[in-house]
This record gives sequence, C-alpha cells and structure tokens, in this order.
Amino acid sequence: MRKTLLVTGASAGIGAASARLAATRGYDLIVNYNSDRAGAEAVASDARAAGARALICQADVVDPEQITAMFARIDAEFGRLDALVNNAGVVDQTARVTDLTHARLRRMFDINVIGAILVAKEAVSRMLAQGDGGAIVNISSAAARLGSGNQYVDYAASKAAIDIFTKGLSDEVAGDNIRVNSIRPGLIDTDIHAKGGEPGRAARLAHMVPMKRTGSAEEIADAVLYLLSDQASYVTGTVLEVTGGR
Repeated sequence: MRKTLLVTGASAGIGAASARLAATRGYDLIVNYNSDRAGAEAVASDARAAGARALICQADVVDPEQITAMFARIDAEFGRLDALVNNAGVVDQTARVTDLTHARLRRMFDINVIGAILVAKEAVSRMLAQGDGGAIVNISSAAARLGSGNQYVDYAASKAAIDIFTKGLSDEVAGDNIRVNSIRPGLIDTDIHAKGGEPGRAARLAHMVPMKRTGSAEEIADAVLYLLSDQASYVTGTVLEVTGGR
C-alpha cells in the first residue's frame, strides 16, 4: 500500500523536488501551495505520471483556518496521513537588525515557525490516532547555525526555532513510533534567493562552500526521502546538514 505524504510549499524548489521524488518512491501526495497554482499543477502532473495519487491543496500556513481546511480535505480524500515534509517558508530582503520592522518579523515567524508548528500538530494528531507511527521532516537552514548577520538574522532565528521544535516534538512522540527530524540546506540553487531580492546570491557565495559549488533541490530531496524512509528507522530528533561542508 502506498503511503500518504503532505509536502507544504510544494510548488517550487525543495518542496517540489521532494514531492516529485516521493512519487517515485511509493508515496501518494498532497501538494500544498499558497499562490503558485501552475507550479503545484506541474508537480502533481509529474507525480501522477510516476503512478501516484496527487491532491493539489491551496492553503496559506499563516492562517490557522486554512490549515484546518487543508487537513479536512486530506481526511476526506485519503483518510490517513503517514508523513509530512514541513517545507513552506519565506525569506525577505537583505537587512540589518536595526532595519527590521514588527510587520516583517510577524510575517517571518507566523509562516516559518507558527505555521510549521500548527501543520505538524495536525499531522501528529492523525498519526497518533492511526496508531502505526509516521515520519516528519522539517526544512530548516544552515542559517540557523550561521546567524546570517548583515543578511537576514530574522530568517536565521526562525530556522533555529524549527530545529529546537524538531527536538522537542521528536521527544514527545518517539514512543509512538513517530520520527521527527530536520534538514539544514546550505546554499541551494532555488528561487528563494530571488524572492529575497538576490537572484544571484547562491552563485555569488559558492566560493565560501568547501565543495566550491551550490547544491540542488534534488540533493536536498534525496536527504528528505532518506529521513522519511524505513532506512532511517532509528533516526529521530536529528538535524541533518546538507551544506557542502559549509
């Protein structure tokens, strides 16, 4: 029987790559997106071509009511949830801490932290009710360790919160055979840099990486699918660095 996987922010980048790979590894998919319907449809089409069922589900994780509605659709369409890739997130324009505004901080933490926690809460509730375990991978960032001074300290702080949330939640549910891990991607060549106002950022900073190159969304997806798989059956509460050594 194919397992059911929810990927948030699955219309592009790491989320899209994870969803596409999961479809080839025996998962049926809930492809969540906020605004990029065309991207979500492309991912779902590829997933179906790989033999997966794929439900496209619009929901902005900043809104608790939209999260509730998304999970109601999952319940109605699939009746269970086996795994979650908690990927939806935002970055913002490069700024020093002295330039940060309350509105920017609220947006950053509402989406990257509170939204991720609420999505995980709903997923765990279903996994506990099902009684046969599950797996969650939270997408963090190497920024959580590096701090991102003079770039976006607020983003780094939000991802550090995700790492601590990962550890705390993993301890709560380990006895229920629900594994919770996070991945810290490094300089990955995705559109998130353009959304932060620096489309060439990854290539510009590649020389700082010991491997002297950027990573790909597909390389992160490989790590995600490992942590979701039975091959990682004794791995929980762990942060996996996928950074090229940075």
